[in-house]
Amino acid sequence: MNMPATPISTKPRKLAGATVGIPPRQMDFRLSAEGARYFYDNNATATLFFAMLSAIFPPGELFFMDTVRHYRDRVTDPVLKAKISGFIGQEAIHTREHERLNELLAARGFDVMVAQKGVERGLKLLSKLPPSQQLACTAFMEHFTALLGERLLIDEGFRAKADPEMIGLWQWHALEELEHKSVAYEVYELIGNSRTERLLSYPLVVAALLPPILGSWLWMVAKDGQALNWKENRRGLTLLLGRKGFVTRILPRMGLFARKDFHPDRHHTAALEKEWREKLFGENGMLNAAFRNREALAA
Repeated sequence: MNMPATPISTKPRKLAGATVGIPPRQMDFRLSAEGARYFYDNNATATLFFAMLSAIFPPGELFFMDTVRHYRDRVTDPVLKAKISGFIGQEAIHTREHERLNELLAARGFDVMVAQKGVERGLKLLSKLPPSQQLACTAFMEHFTALLGERLLIDEGFRAKADPEMIGLWQWHALEELEHKSVAYEVYELIGNSRTERLLSYPLVVAALLPPILGSWLWMVAKDGQALNWKENRRGLTLLLGRKGFVTRILPRMGLFARKDFHPDRHHTAALEKEWREKLFGENGMLNAAFRNREALAA
């Protein structure tokens, strides 16, 4: 007797990362080629800092994904497996969207390739280290990007100075850095969590990446004809590196990574993440128009 065929569900299966609060959101930012050239406070120095950051994200995030993926087969816990899937999914989409942004910035005349190539060379040096040390470096850099993301989301005065069209991409990226901030560290805990390797991450990352980061930023300012614009350079540096600057405020907390009891989740950001998920992707979310896979994440 022929049994009736089992109907095939057409409902999309919820992505693994979404089940543990790390949803890989497919975004499609359509930034205007005619947007403001200096998109942060109409200041070249600060704008070029963020252009430099965007340039280094694609190679940096590829390094992060590779170092975590190296140990993926050792993970047996289903929750951590799902977190890794979400982490890799989010980082891959960050890479794509920043590559698109970098094309736009290049079209506006910003030499983003100098920063990208310089950081690629620095990361190539780090990739010669033992895999566990590479993962420790990733966990250290993920600590930094999570602090950057948190600062961006809590500092309303800083955000208000950004071009309204441009800031959305950075807010989305900042939220997802907080959502997956603990993944690389939890994988590192699984393979041993050597405090010596964590301490070594500081000089290794600084030596490999700080010279190309600072050098490319200075190059971009000079190439844009702003090297002798003392007033605007001072204003931009104050915004970023002054006593209450965007970067300055997070530097004291970088030392937490060396503590014996360090874990990213010891610094609670769940309420901030919830607030910004609603602001960006809620019923009247600011980024709903660019959000392409809501159904897959909510299935």
